Amino acid sequence: MLVLSGGAAAAVVRAVQAQFTQRTGRSIEGTFSAVGQMRDRLVGGAPCDLVILTRPLVTQLIESGHVVAGSARSLGLVKTGIAVRSGTPHPPVHTREQLHAAFSAARGIYFPDPEKATAGIHFMKVLKALGLDQSLQARFRPYPNGATAMGEMAGSPEDGLIGCTQVTEINYTPGVDLVGALPPEFELNTDYTLGICTRAEHPQDALVLADLLAGPASEAVRRRGGFEF
Repeated sequence: MLVLSGGAAAAVVRAVQAQFTQRTGRSIEGTFSAVGQMRDRLVGGAPCDLVILTRPLVTQLIESGHVVAGSARSLGLVKTGIAVRSGTPHPPVHTREQLHAAFSAARGIYFPDPEKATAGIHFMKVLKALGLDQSLQARFRPYPNGATAMGEMAGSPEDGLIGCTQVTEINYTPGVDLVGALPPEFELNTDYTLGICTRAEHPQDALVLADLLAGPASEAVRRRGGFEF
């Protein structure tokens, strides 16, 4: 079973692997990265049974004929948040002024792809709104997706680090702490949505996986990671 997914849903897919295999006899081969990159791979002809992207991207793929109409199901809403390495101070980030100060004080700023990842694209908009997109460039630490960015931050020996990505990628990554969601004026809620691909090799098994991912079987792990529904 081939899955292309945004990084925010990686832990959810892994959490249902055993149940899926028990029901179908198949394993899950998942690729997890920036949603834009995953969309491009599907459109480019990569084999895939099920995708998990943002709702607008899944809607586009239904319109373009890459995803089966009527198969879209939401996993929940995910906020974009601020993270620090575990064991380091949590700066206040509740207001524009506090966010500006926290980024300005950081020695390294970790975030996902600013062109292909939902959180990365949004984060660059936040930095521009704060007037920090140029002055702090030397401190930027972009990675292909939020999970990788958080993993790298967790393993860095540097002090004074801060990161921004989807709260699920923060909560599911050992070694980093969620400080809080972005302030209300910069808030981003992303609806992560699955869809069954029109060229799925195993469409019936994809339905089984869809039920596991969007249903009660994964509800606890989704809530724990920060999905809201």
